[in-house]
Amino acid sequence: MIYDRPYMKSDFGRRDASVLAWIIGISIAAFVAQNVFFVWFKSPVMTEYLALSKPNMADGFIWTLVTYGFLHANLFHILFNLLFAFFLGRVLLPMLGPSRFVGLYLGSILIGGLTWLSVSFTHSNGVLLGASAAVYGLLTVYACFFPNRPITFLLFFIVPVTVKPKILVLIFLGIATFGLLFLEIPGHGGVAHSAHLGGMLAGWLYFRYVHNRVGERTAARPNIEVPQWFRRRKAAPKATSYTVNVTQPGDVRQEIDRILDKINRSGFGSLTDREKKILDEARDTLNRR
Repeated sequence: MIYDRPYMKSDFGRRDASVLAWIIGISIAAFVAQNVFFVWFKSPVMTEYLALSKPNMADGFIWTLVTYGFLHANLFHILFNLLFAFFLGRVLLPMLGPSRFVGLYLGSILIGGLTWLSVSFTHSNGVLLGASAAVYGLLTVYACFFPNRPITFLLFFIVPVTVKPKILVLIFLGIATFGLLFLEIPGHGGVAHSAHLGGMLAGWLYFRYVHNRVGERTAARPNIEVPQWFRRRKAAPKATSYTVNVTQPGDVRQEIDRILDKINRSGFGSLTDREKKILDEARDTLNRR
């Protein structure tokens, strides 16, 4: 069951904003430094030491598996990535919590870089830049949570387009797969489709094997199930009923405050079944008033 957390005073709090501010700020600072070194000093030092490439890996620059995600090729490149990261982050951060969101972001960059290296190992001498793998990872997780919730974005920053997230992910998956097979592997074009696919893989792996397992020590089943469009059809489970004692509003309010603090710290997936039931019962009580 996926919750929109109607009990929170603000879905997007200060801690969430600070996480996005750091990600966006570091990316902008790196982009400015790239241009300063290149335009003023005619030096590609940022690319030489922070971008991902086969020579850098051969020289032992392991950190470039992550730092490449904070460099960008041009203004359009960084605007596209950071806008998507911002709007997706505003939704996902309150649900995942800051630590898991950062882990997802960096993990998508890492797996995207490894995928690109594995594909380009024998035929490419280029460099990899940009946070596209992270954006594709965030978008995949968002589609897992909200496959049918319409989202609107500006195509080429001009044309408004409304589409369901699951359709958007499938479109991007098709484009990336086509680009990998017919452009990147043959050596045509300059888009790292393999990194995009790696980012999508990271997002799905996170949702399927990491986020769903949070709280398993206190719950018999995963807190959030894989969306229907990502798994085989199964018979619908029988509805279960439960009751929570709400005869003492003061105690319930104190317990809800504690649960909300826990969501802020660790995300909704960390809640136990009992805590979810308390939230459900409180919501029903409010709806009856």
